[in-house]
Amino acid sequence: MSGLGRLRVAVIGAGAAGLCAARHLLSRPELFAPPVVYEQTKHVGGTWVYEEQVGKYKNGMPIYSSMYRDLRTNIPKEVMCFPDFPFESHLSSFVHHTEIRKYLDKYCDHFKIREHIQFETTVDAVKPVKVENGWRGLAWDVTSSDGIDPSTSVQRRFDAVLVCNGHFFDPYIPAIPGLAKYTGSLMHSHTYRSAEPFAGKSVVVLGAGLSGLDIAMELANVNAQVVLSHGQKPLKGPLPPGVRQSPPVSKVLDDGTLEFQNGEHARPDVFMLCTGYNFTFPFLDKQVGVKVKEHLVYPLYKFLMPPAFPSLFIVGICRAICPFPHFHIQSQFIMSVLDGSFTLPSQEEMEKDIELDEAARRARGITTRHILKLDSEQWAYNDELARIGGFQPLPPYWSNLYESNKVFRSQDMQNYKTYNYRVVGEKEWMVLGPQGQPLPKPLLKQI
Repeated sequence: MSGLGRLRVAVIGAGAAGLCAARHLLSRPELFAPPVVYEQTKHVGGTWVYEEQVGKYKNGMPIYSSMYRDLRTNIPKEVMCFPDFPFESHLSSFVHHTEIRKYLDKYCDHFKIREHIQFETTVDAVKPVKVENGWRGLAWDVTSSDGIDPSTSVQRRFDAVLVCNGHFFDPYIPAIPGLAKYTGSLMHSHTYRSAEPFAGKSVVVLGAGLSGLDIAMELANVNAQVVLSHGQKPLKGPLPPGVRQSPPVSKVLDDGTLEFQNGEHARPDVFMLCTGYNFTFPFLDKQVGVKVKEHLVYPLYKFLMPPAFPSLFIVGICRAICPFPHFHIQSQFIMSVLDGSFTLPSQEEMEKDIELDEAARRARGITTRHILKLDSEQWAYNDELARIGGFQPLPPYWSNLYESNKVFRSQDMQNYKTYNYRVVGEKEWMVLGPQGQPLPKPLLKQI
């Protein structure tokens, strides 16, 4: 920091991660100049901004939202929130997506972030520049425009860049042999908005992640006949009438029939891919060396920064996490890197750390495509960042409540969102059933 003056930081994206990053930068005016936040759309909130239409806007820009009309959170608001900005207490634990958008708008205004956001601005290029007096000898040239007219292009220089562009907008289409031969309606959950158009139809939903499960439940409510096709262990909780499970689709036959791994066949009206999304960073200069392979973004020290360019941070790429508190922890760790309170290891040491971490995960049977899927390991990750960054970790109840909700969800997918949670101290919480009756907590494996 010494001799540099206040650091100039660019934040790419004004969804939850970008807002959180900007909030923490603004909290340290003695160290950081006000950030410049680039946002492609007219709104804050990223993936939480619902758009009825799909495809493209009238101006030709793509619609990034994957939000569907009736989505309610699958994480209780008591642990969904940023730790320094709770949801309003009168709300039920599992809120409609419109409440999340309102919450992010309030967060944006409470921390006075909006005036620093450049709306309807696309980042076209992020290029590292060697500068003698820069932070670790580096600066970044960020080129932006309105995304349509090249003459609107502007370049600005920054000391650090926080990439918060999200990863729920570029659909991942699995390589299913013969997929082009399917003759029904083929779609990805990215363009799913509501269940009514599927009333009474036969639908194969490929993928039993949270979106696949949620959409299967919605389709069952309009009397669709749903085959939930997935490669996980069979789901234990009761499924609604009209939903049955099957192994993954292995190929599509010449006549358009779907064949499952167990040899069974189906000719559904609709084949819906709930297969997740690709990571994409089209603006990053190739020399940065960040690559994506089999859903792994690498090489990134602590899943955040390329060792060769440690003033670039890619926030929020871990999956199967409790997102807002995760962004809160990552953002504070980034502050500790940039203000020098965490002393960065050498490039070689960071590369070795990545190598050892990956090897340990593979030794536990984790494949490349699931390395970023932290799940229950997110708590150890969050705590480690807090420890080495020298800031407050999440309170002890956070992980226990979150993990308990996962157990309730697996036991009763149809009703777990009727439960309500109450936090009663740093370590304690309680859960109430639909009639307000206290429920016993599940026994958790040691996290």
